[in-house]
Amino acid sequence: MHEYDDAVLACFLKKQRQLFPEDVAETPEEAEAFLEDCMAVVVESVREVSEYFKEAGIDTEGADEEEILGADEVFDIGDGRYLIVEG
Repeated sequence: MHEYDDAVLACFLKKQRQLFPEDVAETPEEAEAFLEDCMAVVVESVREVSEYFKEAGIDTEGADEEEILGADEVFDIGDGRYLIVEG
């Protein structure tokens, strides 16, 4: 089971429409349940985002930082960490 702190949940609630056409959660509790169901991950750096994509079979070779972080699945938490949610 994953644990998502308040910053992660607030980020997802605020930015969820970058990945989904409508809100999938309205409260922190709903956001946490949704992220757990999706097996969303929190990583500590851009490098870890790239490694995650590589392990998932997504080619990021030649992609710059802006392209990697611009993926709809990547949410910038704002404290140097990133939330990755597969829609």
